[in-house]
Amino acid sequence: MDKNTRTPKLTAKLVLKDGNIFEGRLFGAQRSAAGEVVFNTGMVGYPETLTDPSYKGQILVMTYPLIGNYGIPKMDDIKNLQQHFESDRVQIQALIVSEASANYSHWNAFQSLDEWLKEFGVPGIYGIDTRRLTKILREYGTMLGKIVVDKQKIEYYNPDIDNLISKVTVQQVEKYGSGKKRILLVDCGCKKSILQNLIDRNVTVVRVPYDYDVAKEDFDGVLLSNGPGNPIVYKQLVATAKKLIQKQAPILGICMGHQILSLASGAKTYKLKYGHRSQNQPVKEAGGNKCYVTSQNHSFAVDTKSLPRGFQPWFENLNDYSNEGMRHEKLPFRSVQFHPEAAPGPVDTGFIFDEFLKDVK
Repeated sequence: MDKNTRTPKLTAKLVLKDGNIFEGRLFGAQRSAAGEVVFNTGMVGYPETLTDPSYKGQILVMTYPLIGNYGIPKMDDIKNLQQHFESDRVQIQALIVSEASANYSHWNAFQSLDEWLKEFGVPGIYGIDTRRLTKILREYGTMLGKIVVDKQKIEYYNPDIDNLISKVTVQQVEKYGSGKKRILLVDCGCKKSILQNLIDRNVTVVRVPYDYDVAKEDFDGVLLSNGPGNPIVYKQLVATAKKLIQKQAPILGICMGHQILSLASGAKTYKLKYGHRSQNQPVKEAGGNKCYVTSQNHSFAVDTKSLPRGFQPWFENLNDYSNEGMRHEKLPFRSVQFHPEAAPGPVDTGFIFDEFLKDVK
């Protein structure tokens, strides 16, 4: 028995598309998996991170050396917007850590990380050099990879060409709250905390699938949510955003929603070398000196130079100066690349929801 996982020792290999191979110990589900290998530098918040639908299709490397030490809370109240989770399941393809702690300690813990991953059929590897792996991803960029267990055959999988949103969006219309302002939430893989932030501000939220005919609903404002994948794949969603722009109702885009609103407005997106995934990304308001620390999870960014007439950059990243938001000079359209709802992370930018709702009449 392995003291780190309380399961028989099983070896597994992480095989990168460039030929690099890392051998480690298996925990979680005993199966192979494939996806895009990305890294997150967060020290805490793994229950929220692993349930974030924006990670669909990705093999996640946690750079913090010890993961699982405070266990996992119960998930039985997720339908009632329980805290600690951003959706009703683990969304990642697989998890890679330096050390997986089976001995957890927290007043709210219900099960171990190992048990939780098993429950959702997600494999993990521990005991590899995650520092070396992260340096490879930083130098050469995120790349496809696969976790191979017991010589099982599995092909590489490229999530950038897949319609991932269809796998994480709601399947029918859902309504929350009873406020006078009626917000249409276009669910591209919406984090629970975004929904909760709207409800906490006393509005009625109508949550619809990403491919829903928005003409069927009456609304006072629109929120385009976060979600996984490559924004240029979602042509139908971009077409929907164009229709919403024509209505000139207030619009707020978050993460994927920011990219979709940008494409619908005529801007362009591109893929970052290794993306932004952490709870410590500094952003500065354009034209000002105020800096905010933000939570982020995205592979793609909006090309600031491609913003069409009428739109101006709102925030920029202080690490690489990539675009972190835009807003229209006259119309009530705004969007941010970071996550104002945090979860996990600092809540410096929660005011973004208030700015949006000020425009909703």
